[in-house]
Amino acid sequence: MDGDFRTDFVREPGALKHFPALVLNADYRPLSYYPLSLWPWQEAVKAAFLDRVTIISEYDEEVHSPSTRIRIPSVVVLKDYVKPQKRVAFTRFNLFLRDEFCCQYCGSRGDLTFDHVLPRARGGVTSWTNVVAACSPCNLRKGSRLLKQSGLSLRKPPRQPMASELNNIGRKFPPGHLHDSWMDYLYGDAELEA
Repeated sequence: MDGDFRTDFVREPGALKHFPALVLNADYRPLSYYPLSLWPWQEAVKAAFLDRVTIISEYDEEVHSPSTRIRIPSVVVLKDYVKPQKRVAFTRFNLFLRDEFCCQYCGSRGDLTFDHVLPRARGGVTSWTNVVAACSPCNLRKGSRLLKQSGLSLRKPPRQPMASELNNIGRKFPPGHLHDSWMDYLYGDAELEA
């Protein structure tokens, strides 16, 4: 058999890979907002067949086997509650999220890196309370000097965030595509403006 034929034969239908399912915890809140808790449609269908989730909304498209047809889930709810982590991992992504993807010296949003407020060369440690998001120009300007020596100042002091804080900040940065069926679960508990 020709190798290309086998590849074409087993390849998943291209359109179906674009139907992610929003995953909600048993309390009907997303597991995370940023990144948004999404599963590929295959995982959502598998979890439904294994009775691990309840499907609460579906796309119009279907998938089928020789004996079963199912509409692709767009929102699923876990049957067992997953306790959210209280401790936030210190990662570059979480640091940028805490600082809202903004340089903590000048406020710019492009070309971000991170900076040690008390430079490592002067005994500074890599921790939530000593590292901030910084654009490359500000990071180069500060170098291994102290803040007062560099002429820069912080927009807000660095601190360790709580998981709930990062989730709330994550709401400000929705993904490029939000399906209509997700909206009530993403922003249904947001405070209404007067």
